[in-house]
Amino acid sequence: MPELILDGRPLRVAAGTTVAAALAQGGDGTTRTSVSGQRRAPLCGMGVCQECRVSIDGQRRLACQTLCRDGMQVETRP
Repeated sequence: MPELILDGRPLRVAAGTTVAAALAQGGDGTTRTSVSGQRRAPLCGMGVCQECRVSIDGQRRLACQTLCRDGMQVETRP
């Protein structure tokens, strides 16, 4: 079971869990803040809408297409 760090807090998830699913499980389900200040969440679940962008180990990635791995650092807030 991988353990990632989500916005500074440890979160253990089942193997094969996407980052988007981990956000729903251990966070508030949101992935980023829009330019107008509203929190955004995954919409399509297959990488088309780009609403699930998060910072993973310092790089912007799509949460719905990224599997969790042990030690991964995920940030949803700037």
